[in-house]
Amino acid sequence: MCLRGFPPGTPVSLHQCVVSEWLLVSVCVCVLALRWTANLTRVTLPSVDDELEIKAYYAGHVLGAAMVHIKVGSESVVYTGDYNMTPDRHLGAAWIDKCRPDILISESTYATTIRDSKRCRERDFLKKVHESIERGGKVLIPVFALGRAQELCILLETFWERMNLKAPIYFSTGLTEKANHYYKLFITWTNQKIRKTFVQRNMFEFKHIKAFDRSYADNPGPMVVFATPGMLHAGQSLQIFKKWAGNEKNMVIMPGYCVQGTIGHKILNGQRKLEMEGRATLDVKLQVEYMSFSAHADAKGIMQLIRMAEPRNMVLVHGEAVKMEFLKGKIEQEFNCYMPANGETVTVTTNPSVPVDISLNLLKREMALGGPLPDPKKPRTMHGTLIMKENLVSSEQALKELGLNEHQLRFTCRVQLQDPHSDPDTLHRIYTHLKSVLKGYTIQHLPDGTVMVESIVIKVSSSAEDPNTKVLLLSWSYQVKLSSSESILP
Repeated sequence: MCLRGFPPGTPVSLHQCVVSEWLLVSVCVCVLALRWTANLTRVTLPSVDDELEIKAYYAGHVLGAAMVHIKVGSESVVYTGDYNMTPDRHLGAAWIDKCRPDILISESTYATTIRDSKRCRERDFLKKVHESIERGGKVLIPVFALGRAQELCILLETFWERMNLKAPIYFSTGLTEKANHYYKLFITWTNQKIRKTFVQRNMFEFKHIKAFDRSYADNPGPMVVFATPGMLHAGQSLQIFKKWAGNEKNMVIMPGYCVQGTIGHKILNGQRKLEMEGRATLDVKLQVEYMSFSAHADAKGIMQLIRMAEPRNMVLVHGEAVKMEFLKGKIEQEFNCYMPANGETVTVTTNPSVPVDISLNLLKREMALGGPLPDPKKPRTMHGTLIMKENLVSSEQALKELGLNEHQLRFTCRVQLQDPHSDPDTLHRIYTHLKSVLKGYTIQHLPDGTVMVESIVIKVSSSAEDPNTKVLLLSWSYQVKLSSSESILP
């Protein structure tokens, strides 16, 4: 089994895998399955055929996120995408059974990070927001539209209700507003606590949080604003940051990962003078805080998922090279692990199992010897002789012995031509012409009103709009090579 490498530190697309066809099909079908699944832990999809099995597992992270397990024959791959092993205020934790895939492809965004208590982080977050509001400052929280925005909105909504605070909270319109709409719509995809309170109150119908208008940024007094994107590299969050950066009463709280080179990454590394567009310099006087509320699994969560699934081989993607290398060393204490570079192909040796029929007499003999009953979870050695047919048989005979029907795939196309003659006359003229130009081919004019050239079938019918327009339907099971000087039609 081969996999193409992914660039460390960059998001990974499914189509970058050599096994991409199965992955893309799986994800599309799994999304459809998840759409109709209310209380999802695992979804087994209808079999495509006897050789292909697809399962989707709950991934946490964001609403509707799923990990995909694809099994083709005896070989299998699990592709995690983004996942979170820690339950939060609106989603449950990712889960997978002991499926023992040949390859587990896992993200490694936080390959060396082990987060502290989530409750402590929430308490610190609320404390800092409250302190900033009390001294008349404004708080900017850059978020991405889906996931952390809803998590932190629920946290602040609950705190505002409990403390009876009056300072306005806004979220930027656009993607976040649309995302909130879908959270309301698919409330059954959230965790048990949200679903239980849904009858009394939908937690995503916020009482204290209103839609943001860009003119509000200049309003006097304290406020809290959730704005996208989460790395301060563009958009409304960057525009608000520019306006508020010069006031030391204000605060920006970065709740997630920031890629190197973004404004978010620069201010988290202590940079206080930023070079903006047009060589303008921005002095950063507001307070800068980092509190990780990311919905990606940390190093402990990644190891937890690996031990759950017990893969034969691990492939790390979606992370920073140095950190991935450290995690790879930890994983290799228990499992084989690969960390392919961009464009690199990894060849993983698998041990496919070959299913065979076992005779009843052999089973009875083993039972008579006092052996344990057959158990798929506890394999044991059984001695016997495997008999295989030595003679080569035709495909027709093999299909007959296996009780299978033969299927033929045919290709079709339509060709139009102008001819005032009747349909049978047109077909006869085509037959005569083909006989004259295709000397080395078998050409037949059949009684059912068709012409056959080898495996190609030609039928003629008149157009309903114009009887002089003939529609030729050509159907073939494989392509016959013709020289450039040969033409089918006169």
